[in-house]
Amino acid sequence: MVAIHWHQPRKPVGQRGAIHALSDAGSHVGATLREWRRRSRERAELAALDDRTLKDIGLTRADAEFLSNKPFWRE
Repeated sequence: MVAIHWHQPRKPVGQRGAIHALSDAGSHVGATLREWRRRSRERAELAALDDRTLKDIGLTRADAEFLSNKPFWRE
């Protein structure tokens, strides 16, 4: 069976649409940078924890080192 999809013709983007697209892109870049900074900060804090605190949260020193050495762009 073949489905047929009808699409409305696209409206020209125009100046307003371009400005909104740039604004959305800028917002996305800003959110990504904030997320990367948060990950970097949290990983540095994790690396600074002592063994007792790591044990309290259920991590070993090896786990903490593995997680804190991940690049900031990786989840």
